[in-house]
Amino acid sequence: MSAGPRTLSEFMAQALAMEREAVERYTEFADAMEMHNNRDVAALFRTMAQYEGKHASQIMDQMGWTHAPDPPAGGFGWPDPEAPETAPFDAVHYLMQPWHALQLALASEQRAEAFFGELAQATTSESVRRAALELQAEEHEHVELVRAWLEKVPMPDGDWATDPDPPRYLD
Repeated sequence: MSAGPRTLSEFMAQALAMEREAVERYTEFADAMEMHNNRDVAALFRTMAQYEGKHASQIMDQMGWTHAPDPPAGGFGWPDPEAPETAPFDAVHYLMQPWHALQLALASEQRAEAFFGELAQATTSESVRRAALELQAEEHEHVELVRAWLEKVPMPDGDWATDPDPPRYLD
């Protein structure tokens, strides 16, 4: 990882972008699950989108921003094409169960926690280091929250993806 953002404002713009991408992806997942009549998982993804939206609002308030700053010319320098907290779009299945959705959320929160920890170690700015450590601690709390949720839902059977009424295509 490079040294990352040089100023607190650059860092918070990056954190805001992460949260907004997570909101967008979780909302897309919820919409897809609703389209497939998988209401339990859709509701779970909507809840995750709401949490991420609250985080984005907190950043906006903390920085006194009325609109999101423009991304830097070279982008935010994510280690992958998308922000670390964004779950891969191809990771959903129309028959997935809440356990699967929570596994996606857990992996996303763990990536965000690691990202902020690595950034805190790499930065040369003390204000960025403090903010990154604070956000890393918040992401750790989210990891623990998702783990607690996982304890409350059953692990799916091995045949969870078997569709008793698969789509039929007629020519």
